[in-house]
Amino acid sequence: MESNAKMQRENGFTKEANLQNLAKRELANGLDKDPIYKLRLQCFSRGATGILGLSRTFRVMDDDGSKALSAEEFKKGISDVGLDVSESEISDMFSRFDADGSGTINMTEFLDKLRPPINEGRLSIIEKAFDKMDANDDGQITENDLMNLYSVKDHPKYLSGEMTKSEILREFLKNFEAGAPNPDGIVTKEEFINYYSTISASIDNDAYFDLVMRRAYNL
Repeated sequence: MESNAKMQRENGFTKEANLQNLAKRELANGLDKDPIYKLRLQCFSRGATGILGLSRTFRVMDDDGSKALSAEEFKKGISDVGLDVSESEISDMFSRFDADGSGTINMTEFLDKLRPPINEGRLSIIEKAFDKMDANDDGQITENDLMNLYSVKDHPKYLSGEMTKSEILREFLKNFEAGAPNPDGIVTKEEFINYYSTISASIDNDAYFDLVMRRAYNL
């Protein structure tokens, strides 16, 4: 799987870089933007880990697993990731999602709105890839899940003795943690989808996206 994953990263690199550049240009054009769209562009400007980094920050704050964020937590999450959004824009976004006036918003609903739309076909192939990697069906990918799925025998750093199998597996997981403020070696299904939503946005052709995912995960 290493060579296929490497191929997928290389194939997607230019497209992801193009998306980053487009987002930066649009952010700099001086036109007024809807706060959620502006936040999405800022995440795009960071590549595939932009929206992922925000979702991981929110996950750490959700210590009771309720998925509910207060206005202060919402503001702190955006600030901690370093996204450039004004206080009035943060308040506007929060009030839109706090429809019942309870003083909290559902972070999953917010992230669903923030990430670019994904059609059913693309979402299905992303979920298939996650389900394959989630060997013990606990809803998250860890090093233990990868032990019997991810082959390192042809990895040059494994062959040279420079890295152990465990180190290589952790390196693979870091693809989903780059730029995140709280790397923990765990990738949830939501985070996996958030990562690939940006990759998806950088690829126009559905068939090509499908091919990229199938090659990367031997589906």
